[in-house]
Amino acid sequence: MQAVNYARATDVDDAVRLLIEGGENARVLAGGTDLIVQARERKRNVDLLVDVKHVEEFMVLEFDTNTGLKVGAATPLYQVYGDNNVKINYPAIVDASTVIGGKAIQGRASLGGNLGNSSPAGDSLPAMIVLGGVATLAGPNGRREVPVGEFFTGPGRNILETGELIVYISFPPVGAGEGAAWERFIPRNEMDIAVASAGAWVKIEGGSVTDARIALGAVAATPLVANDAAEALIGRPLTDESISAAGDAASEIASPITDMRGSIKQRKHLAKVLTERTIRMAADRIR
Repeated sequence: MQAVNYARATDVDDAVRLLIEGGENARVLAGGTDLIVQARERKRNVDLLVDVKHVEEFMVLEFDTNTGLKVGAATPLYQVYGDNNVKINYPAIVDASTVIGGKAIQGRASLGGNLGNSSPAGDSLPAMIVLGGVATLAGPNGRREVPVGEFFTGPGRNILETGELIVYISFPPVGAGEGAAWERFIPRNEMDIAVASAGAWVKIEGGSVTDARIALGAVAATPLVANDAAEALIGRPLTDESISAAGDAASEIASPITDMRGSIKQRKHLAKVLTERTIRMAADRIR
């Protein structure tokens, strides 16, 4: 383990100041379940850990039927998926957050940490994308909002600038006729990184899909927003044919690699299967 300095932020502005003063190797400690392992294995250089878990805004968990859900960047997963409002209105978050590591990990890990880590296989990322998640960032130039689907630039890379950090993630309110789901494939329980994952959100009015979002994980260098897959659904009744067309479109945009967890062929097939499956799950939740 490399030698690491530690500082506890007192508020959001203080966290930004500490990151700037700490330089390019200063890192935010939200849950730390990825970061501490990376530092211990020297896969990431860390000179300073800026602990934000004692700042209320980073730990928020608020729901309002008019404004939606707000989840602090450091709010632990067990609090998120254990919240009744999340269970009822955002079950796709529950789908994804309950399989991230084990109970001990879920006591520390957070949606904000998963987002900041920016792994192409991050379990919660496709779920947050299809739910319309928007990250509020704070930095030396103030605050800005970035849709989760536009956050990633490469494996482990994102749009965060020097001194900038995630404060919270917001999700819009859920209306009538809307449903969402997330699912992944892993070869066995002991291998906890997804070979592929998918999330789907659909809105059905008058028997037809009026809006949809599809996202994929672990099948490209970043999580993917599958716009063509969503377009295959919009304006049509939800049938076996339209669902299959969405699955085909999802498979088409997947650009995976072959590694120890799976092959290109397998991952492209899984992109189709998981897309179709999550669309059906989302529709079932509407019913």
